[in-house]
Amino acid sequence: MNILDVNWLAVVLAALAGFVVGGLWYGPIMGKSWMAAVGKTEDDLKNINPLKTYGITFLLALLASWTLAHTYATYAQDLSVTVKILTAFGVALGFILPALWTNYNFQDAKRPLYWIDGGYWLLFYTAMGAVHAFMS
Repeated sequence: MNILDVNWLAVVLAALAGFVVGGLWYGPIMGKSWMAAVGKTEDDLKNINPLKTYGITFLLALLASWTLAHTYATYAQDLSVTVKILTAFGVALGFILPALWTNYNFQDAKRPLYWIDGGYWLLFYTAMGAVHAFMS
């Protein structure tokens, strides 16, 4: 299989789904808790360059989405929608969370940050997995 043989519409839509999850999670759902955990205020967030911050974030979401699409196209073509979604969840649970939490342990980050960011990554990958599962 060629590494470019993926459903590119699904790659973009799944990245958008993850991006929407992030907007909701770090906005109305967990925004205030996250700001407290990282020691930021709303004024601090007004000083970011949104084009740079969100642009880079979306490019990284596209990379994650493409990697998931490539994995499905190469190894999981015949799996059910449910198994594909659970696989994406498992990627977050088994790869992303341990790496994230290892970093946070060494950074001595506040414990709520583990749960806020960990919950986000579980939802992010599950949303992307759902889009890819239904479109493949």
